[in-house]
Amino acid sequence: MRFPWPSRRREHDPYWERFIHRAPADPNNLITHAFKAVKPGGVNPVRGEIHSPDVMTSHVKELGRFFGADQVAVVQLGHSSELPFAIVCGLRSEYDTRTTPGVGGQAPALKGLFVSFNLVAYIKELGYRASRSMDDAERLAVIGSVGRQGPELHIAEVIRTDLPLQPDIQEQASV
Repeated sequence: MRFPWPSRRREHDPYWERFIHRAPADPNNLITHAFKAVKPGGVNPVRGEIHSPDVMTSHVKELGRFFGADQVAVVQLGHSSELPFAIVCGLRSEYDTRTTPGVGGQAPALKGLFVSFNLVAYIKELGYRASRSMDDAERLAVIGSVGRQGPELHIAEVIRTDLPLQPDIQEQASV
C-alpha cells in the first residue's frame, strides 16, 4: 500500500509517527483484536462436491486475492496431518507489522485477518474443515514461495484444511 503524499512529509509528522508506531491505549480500539476474539463457525453438514482439486485451488487463490491478498500459495503438509493442506497468504506492507503496533502499522494485519477469516468461512460453508493460526506461518510462506514477513510483506494466518486442493509444493518434513 503506497500513500499519495511524499514520505519525507510523513517522516516529520508527529501524528503520523503515533499512527504507525504507538499501540492504542486500549486493544479493543484495534479491529484485529475483535477478529481474533470471534468464535469460529461450524462446518456445513452437507459437503459440496469438488470435481477437480486444481480448479478448486484456482478458485481459492482468486478468492484470496479478491479479499485482499497479494500472494496466495497452497502447501501440502506431511501425510500424518489431519488437515493436509495449508493456504498461505501474503500482503504487501509498507511497515513491518511485528514492530509497528499503531493503528496504521497494523493495517496489513487487519487485511490479512479479513482474508483468512473469509477463506475459512468459505471452506466451512463447502462442508470441509478449516482453521487459521500463525503456527509455522513464516516457514510455510517460504516453502510456498510467498516470502518472508518483513517491511515489504505481511504473512496472514495460515489456513489448514481438508478441502481437496492441488498444492503448489509439498512440504518435505511433516508439521
